[in-house]
Amino acid sequence: MAERIAVVGAGLIGGAWAIVFARAGHEVRIWDPAPGAAEAALATIAARLGDFSAAGLVAEAPGAIAARVTAALTLEACLEGADHVQENGPERVEVKRETFARLDALAPRDVVLASSTSGIPASAFTEGLAGRARCLVAHPVNPPSLVPLVELVPAPWTDPEVVARTRALMDAVGQVPVTAMKETKGFVLNRLQAALVAEAFRLVRDGVMSVEDVDACVKDGLGLRWSFMGPFETIDLNAPGGVADYAARFGGLMGSITEEQTPFRYDADTVAKVDAARREVLARDGIAGRSAWRDRRLMALAAFRKAQG
Repeated sequence: MAERIAVVGAGLIGGAWAIVFARAGHEVRIWDPAPGAAEAALATIAARLGDFSAAGLVAEAPGAIAARVTAALTLEACLEGADHVQENGPERVEVKRETFARLDALAPRDVVLASSTSGIPASAFTEGLAGRARCLVAHPVNPPSLVPLVELVPAPWTDPEVVARTRALMDAVGQVPVTAMKETKGFVLNRLQAALVAEAFRLVRDGVMSVEDVDACVKDGLGLRWSFMGPFETIDLNAPGGVADYAARFGGLMGSITEEQTPFRYDADTVAKVDAARREVLARDGIAGRSAWRDRRLMALAAFRKAQG
């Protein structure tokens, strides 16, 4: 049976979540405290679904999917009859606390309250709530309508059944849920990304390689494998005897490299150097257009992956 989903926050992430749930057959109500934001999101959602249809990513008519998403005039209306709430508000802990206090007070008692936050742990904004056991983080990759991974990060007091229900829902709507066994700063996806991005900045800062060539190392090297394999499977296949053999062959080298990788604090000079290099190839006013190009490439990749089964 189709569930009713409440999407709180109608920005880019909220709109993409609405697509995820609607294309899976669920009724979605979307609300935003900014006047007109939810209505504007409906137009964006309809346009995006047209793009998805052209890329072969949805079999159903875009208009039929879009019709499942409606704008709610109030938060109360958005939450009425909801089976799951996906919050997408500003990345400020005080705002999260206020929002989740309202959600906990208004949403039916058995409804899961999930936050799309990129790095604020649920324990930081749900501790004082009567319904804190039903709260968790469900952190997507931007945009979740094209990149399916979603990190489920419970607080220490989150009911395991809430995690299980959320994981089952994410599976059912075509996402790829992964579950953290405990909270960490930045969650797992951002920690993996932070390690790579920090090293990329260090290599530019230390004059080892240009910005463009560092990007090429990932785009035309590591990223090709990582688009369909994770780091552990990659190294498992990189030595005849698997992970143990890889560690025996390359562990000394790889371990010694990590000893050189001191924390990177995003110093102003290095950031300016990297930004200037990027602006040489992409003017600041071209970022939105290039982002749209990125999404089209993601659509093509998603269509290819879908065709492969």
